[in-house]
Amino acid sequence: MSLEVKIPPMGESITSGVLAKWHVADGDVVKKDQVLFELETDKITSEGTAEAAGKISLKVAAGTEVKIGAVVAVIDTAATAGAAPAPASPQPQLSTSTGAASASPAVRRLAAETGIDPASVAGSGKAGRVTKGDMLSAAESGKKPDSPSSPVAKPTMPSAEVAKATSPSVASAKEGASERQTRRKMTPLRARIAQRLVQAKQTTAMLTTFNEADMSGIMGLRAKYQDDFVKKHGVKLGFMSFFVKAVVNALKEVPAINAQIDGDSIIENHYFDIGVAVSTDKGLIVPVIRDCDRKSLADIEKDIADAAKRARDGKITLPDLEGGVFTITNGGVFGSLLATPIINSPQSAILGMHAIKERPVALNGQVVIRPMMYLALSYDHRLVDGKESVTFLVKVKDALEDPTRLVLGV
Repeated sequence: MSLEVKIPPMGESITSGVLAKWHVADGDVVKKDQVLFELETDKITSEGTAEAAGKISLKVAAGTEVKIGAVVAVIDTAATAGAAPAPASPQPQLSTSTGAASASPAVRRLAAETGIDPASVAGSGKAGRVTKGDMLSAAESGKKPDSPSSPVAKPTMPSAEVAKATSPSVASAKEGASERQTRRKMTPLRARIAQRLVQAKQTTAMLTTFNEADMSGIMGLRAKYQDDFVKKHGVKLGFMSFFVKAVVNALKEVPAINAQIDGDSIIENHYFDIGVAVSTDKGLIVPVIRDCDRKSLADIEKDIADAAKRARDGKITLPDLEGGVFTITNGGVFGSLLATPIINSPQSAILGMHAIKERPVALNGQVVIRPMMYLALSYDHRLVDGKESVTFLVKVKDALEDPTRLVLGV
């Protein structure tokens, strides 16, 4: 029995994606629920798994854009008897016996254009796989087929065109690789991030106001109760839960921040779903922590840790990213001292955290050293006035400098 492997639905707004990577090779015997591929869309990166065990036949090469519902592989569920799962590899390995037939589309195209048999080229890819770069290097060095009986078709284009297509300068521009530069196509997620950032800059009257907070109180609480907190809740007490609680407290005091513009209307939100920016190797993702006004510091820390892990593992879902009313981004983990964050539309504001640095400050007429953090609030001035933005940021500052307020809810 043959079972088709299809691109699953991701949500109404997602119609296609790029099959970024295969975790199995053509002809592998796969297990039920085994991860088969990674799919990158303009919003999330997700994994496709096998619905049944069997021998898999790949129908689409990695890097191909595919529509939702497209068939990308077929699993022969009858071909499992006595077979063991083969080691995963991104693409089928080339060998002299397979020739160009099992090569990637790019390798087959270059083989047709240059007359070079992929089986005669030393592969630098995983498990000896012949890559586009290997074929280009062979073409640039003038490598020819080993024998007249080579199964690869001879080039049908004029020799001048072959030379042009395989010259180092043209190949570098076409394939995106050279000694001085590397060119690669922007992923759908990165393209979407770029689009949203530009859109936010162009469609909002964005302004940023700054303040600073003395982090002594929170650092003292963490140092005093960290071990007991971990023993009881199984998660570390970080800074982010304090920031989430401080933001919720400030949103209640300044409800104009907890609103957004929709055409010529203002939508006021009466809930507190806070987005927390998470950096992944594919870009910045903002999972939303729900009902933060009803959760303890421990609950928020657990939710953040879980969301961050799923985001970095490519297992975040579209609903996880939707519905936030406010966003917090922490550039301080990378050493940022001060920055102006860009609003996460359609929200009206975003709070930027930064690195904690010991600095001399005036306190009761004395110069003392305190662990200080700069705070940055970017907001849409069409909706939020200067007084409201400053008041909001001061409320956040006060809550951070006296964390007892967050515990007592005052």
